[in-house]
Amino acid sequence: MRVEAIHLRAPDAADVHEVGTAEAIAGKGLEGDRNFFDEGARPGLALTLIEADVVREVGLAPGSTHRQVTVSGTGLNDLVGKKFRVGSVECYGVMLCEPCLHLQEMTRPGIIEELVHRAGLNADILTDGAISVGDEVVEL
Repeated sequence: MRVEAIHLRAPDAADVHEVGTAEAIAGKGLEGDRNFFDEGARPGLALTLIEADVVREVGLAPGSTHRQVTVSGTGLNDLVGKKFRVGSVECYGVMLCEPCLHLQEMTRPGIIEELVHRAGLNADILTDGAISVGDEVVEL
């Protein structure tokens, strides 16, 4: 798998913006994102990832799933309970990121059913570093 896109949302902004690189801070999240926690993120909230093919299959625009990192290839679900690396950043797959009513309200009816068990991965960031478009995602 490779990073295809990175989308961040500022804490005080409703819009999502695409970036080429994001700074990952262990235990806190991606700098500049609404889910960056100075005091430390709850387990699984530091980083979210989703497979690009799933996003395209359900007809959503890139970034509209509110997952930060979109990857090409498959296998995100296999990373639950495992360490993996995104570029040079070591992460831990905490749980599947299941679709929610909020996502459905922002997109369209029926999206929850279409994304069950394939709406992405919630992960912890274990080491600081940059995550960039083109970086490999590798299980450790």
